[in-house]
Amino acid sequence: MDIADWRKKIDELDRRLVELLSERAGAAVEIGRLKRNTNLPIYEPDREREVFENVGKQNPGPLPDRDLVRIFERIMDVMRNIQKEQIVEAAKTVEEKAKAIDGETELTSEVND
Repeated sequence: MDIADWRKKIDELDRRLVELLSERAGAAVEIGRLKRNTNLPIYEPDREREVFENVGKQNPGPLPDRDLVRIFERIMDVMRNIQKEQIVEAAKTVEEKAKAIDGETELTSEVND
């Protein structure tokens, strides 16, 4: 294979990685909902250690385990942020619903000013 062939292979691998990361993010969103509904913390260090151990066991190389862990640290950081944003959005929605029930809207406060 020449460099162009290898680059085509990398492009295909990148496409598959994006697909898998999107699927993982969807799972993280669902876990975030469950955490929110059961008041579980977003950050669970024991679970993260478990993930690092699992990926290390599956690593055939040539990527060193330490580098693989660094990649997964970043992935999990992004997934935590997705869960945090989801909780903030849910809180906003609850607040908006409460305002609607009370008859208060953004427009109401502007009219009364």
